[in-house]
Amino acid sequence: MKLTDFDFDLPEDLIATRPAVPRTSARLLLAQGPALSDRRVSDLPDILRPGDRLVLNDTRVIPARLSGQRFRSGKAGDTSARIEVTLLEPRADGTWAALLKPLKKLRVGETVEFTGGLSATLTGVQDGQGLLRFNLVGEDFDAALAKAGQMPLPPYIAQRRPADERDRTDYQTVFARNPGAVAAPTASLHFDDELLAALAARGVAFSHVTLHVGAGTFLPVKVDDVTTHKMHAEWGEVGETAAQEITQTRREGGRVIPVGTTALRLIETAARGGEIAPWTGETEIFIYPGFTFHATDALMTNFHLPKSTLLMLVSALIGHDRMNAIYAHAVAERYRFFSYGDSSLLIPGE
Repeated sequence: MKLTDFDFDLPEDLIATRPAVPRTSARLLLAQGPALSDRRVSDLPDILRPGDRLVLNDTRVIPARLSGQRFRSGKAGDTSARIEVTLLEPRADGTWAALLKPLKKLRVGETVEFTGGLSATLTGVQDGQGLLRFNLVGEDFDAALAKAGQMPLPPYIAQRRPADERDRTDYQTVFARNPGAVAAPTASLHFDDELLAALAARGVAFSHVTLHVGAGTFLPVKVDDVTTHKMHAEWGEVGETAAQEITQTRREGGRVIPVGTTALRLIETAARGGEIAPWTGETEIFIYPGFTFHATDALMTNFHLPKSTLLMLVSALIGHDRMNAIYAHAVAERYRFFSYGDSSLLIPGE
């Protein structure tokens, strides 16, 4: 299984830099068995059946991009340097792993000052990442970060425009509640409260799980033999209630449909024993063709980058040839791609 097996030509103008407005007006490519149909996300109550269950990732994206100043006194006088920080993940000792640019301008023990009284001291460097200890913790840290930080837009959007105030809302799901992600579970961005209510009225149920999406989700695959690729670790939790709900839905003949690859990877991690069970920890699960699914019947997901692990996951669920046909249709019909793009509902075997 070669990396080139997951490549396709993507016109650059199909990469979305803003979401559809309203959220539910985004296009939805419905792949149901052999059939393809062009729909809208707002059609979901007509597509899904009573007894189906959507699994939603309720992680909350933190404004993880910071710009600050490092001040230094020396024999030649006082100097300063601008330091750009992207928070990656909190560590057990209370520090944060972060990308620092330029890292060479900051020494261990020096402090970066941000706006709003927030500052961070470099305590060490590991694998090219800085380890930062902030001067605030808990709710004080959250409040200061909300003022000083910007939303961490994916690289392919950030290269085209800077983050702005709109992204604080656009790049957050309406059901986000557990802060810790530095990337959004983007398939979930298409939902609003009205759509959730309409689905509930249809008899569609919801289960909430948490996977804190890390910046590693954007890392490219660098090996030709994709089976040797090592995934980044992300923290997640499937609670007892969610595990019971998913089990009951499948026993009663309903379909379990994770919204987004993050929710899918998490419930499949929790179901490695054959049935889903409560689970908490870090997952490095890598899903590619040949994978056996234990908790997933269908998937709602956006359109992914060529040669990405997410494309491999889609291929594992619906088959490689089917995936190629779906993506060829999406390009030909000018669907919008990636985090702020359109969506698909993939229902294999029907």
